[in-house]
Amino acid sequence: MTELRYLAPNSLDEAIKAFVAAGSAGRILAGGTDLLVQMRAGVVKPGLIVDIKKISEMTTIEETADGGFRVGAAVSGMALHDHPRFGKVWPGVLEAVNLIGSKQVQGRASAGGNLCNGSPAGDSVPAMVAAGAIVTIQGPDGRRELPVEQVPAGPGRTNLKPGEIVVSFALPPRPKGSSDAYLRMIPRTEMDIAVVGLGVSLTLKDGVCTAARVGLGAVAPTVLLVESAARALIGSKLDDAALNAAAAACSAACRPIDDKRGTIAYRTKVAGVLLKRTTAIAAKRAEGN
Repeated sequence: MTELRYLAPNSLDEAIKAFVAAGSAGRILAGGTDLLVQMRAGVVKPGLIVDIKKISEMTTIEETADGGFRVGAAVSGMALHDHPRFGKVWPGVLEAVNLIGSKQVQGRASAGGNLCNGSPAGDSVPAMVAAGAIVTIQGPDGRRELPVEQVPAGPGRTNLKPGEIVVSFALPPRPKGSSDAYLRMIPRTEMDIAVVGLGVSLTLKDGVCTAARVGLGAVAPTVLLVESAARALIGSKLDDAALNAAAAACSAACRPIDDKRGTIAYRTKVAGVLLKRTTAIAAKRAEGN
């Protein structure tokens, strides 16, 4: 039996060096709320665990000079909740991150781990897609950036290259009249996996939607950026015609599976329903900004 080693480096360079050396036997530990469950189930059997919680860049929430945010990939949901400003600027992202597990889990779970787990039903990912978040990635060949929607490659898979680690999420500054929201449909009242998850971010000016992004989860092999839904909202006063068109675009984008949580038909229908509900919440918040 291979001996399991544990490393908690203080620098990103040290973490990447160890991760590269371990090859396919290496695993990154952010919060561990997915990794430890997978290890106990025997799904993964790593030879090295690299704990990134001691790397300051990955555990810091920074408000940038232009009014945006940079959130470390290992920042816990609870730390994001406790930040005095983040939830006021990005309430939809916050509510999505804070749906990852119980209160105890939120003390450890991170948006970075949620993204890299590769689940199409990860709650934080559609909200990050709607927010237009840009992911900073570092590996043996240096740093690069990707829009968050380009990171997932399929269930349990990402487009990260060998030895690469997600470092942080950059969220853009918010113009006046902007806000976001996230809703999901689950069979139970809490702590369940999304049947459908949907995030909307928009900007209103004089009652007209001037910008929008829609992120849709749990209805395809990866979380989707539904640009056709956003186009249906932009230029409208979010009237019934615009909402119906955007809802239809979300339903059309679905490529779901049948499973014990929901059928293909149900997921497709719910995607459109959630678009309308989530847009209404985001618009109400935007009117107050």
